[in-house]
Amino acid sequence: MTPEQDVFRKAPLFTALDDEAADSLRASMDPVKISKGNVLFAEGDEGDHLYVIVEGKLKLGTSSGDGRENLLSILGPGEMFGELSLFDPGPRTSTATAVTDAKLLSLGHKDLIPWLAQNPEVALHLLARLAQRLRRTNEAVGDLVFSDVPGRVAKALIDLGERFGKQNPEGLYVHHDLTQEELAQLVGASRETVNKALADFAGRGWLKLDGRAVLITDFERLSKRGK
Repeated sequence: MTPEQDVFRKAPLFTALDDEAADSLRASMDPVKISKGNVLFAEGDEGDHLYVIVEGKLKLGTSSGDGRENLLSILGPGEMFGELSLFDPGPRTSTATAVTDAKLLSLGHKDLIPWLAQNPEVALHLLARLAQRLRRTNEAVGDLVFSDVPGRVAKALIDLGERFGKQNPEGLYVHHDLTQEELAQLVGASRETVNKALADFAGRGWLKLDGRAVLITDFERLSKRGK
């Protein structure tokens, strides 16, 4: 299995399929390349495709009427998004923007429906994915109500670390590719408050800041702060 195959097989769309069926479905998908900073689709656009990330990172976000932005999630290789449009084609509920140069696979509504009829287990995996998204949304709403900003920052860093981090002798190195403003949007706080929380964590020896990356040196303490 090539590295690319290994990545897309992790997506919920493929996990229930054997190799032959997965390769057949992969052949019906279209490759998409997007450069850093470009928008794949915007909130309100009509859409009927889902996407699987093969390389790079994308962010999903929304904007308020006064122009403020809120990041819903940061996604990387093997992760899937846009699947709501397959079951309910209509306006996109968020904007997808490339955080880095990225390669994706795209699948349209008309191509997926026959697969769901022939492979009902795929539908179960997609429903599990939608349930997981709803659960995470509920958790995020609860965090905004009950957690302070440092707690939300700690939880976000742990989540990014678990998905994108690489262990080295000094700790868990997390190249998240986010600006401080984007990290603030992800936790629903001001950049100044988030910077203060990061400085406090660094002062306690829990992490080291490195541009658009962070080295988590005390995963246990940071994780407890995020609970």
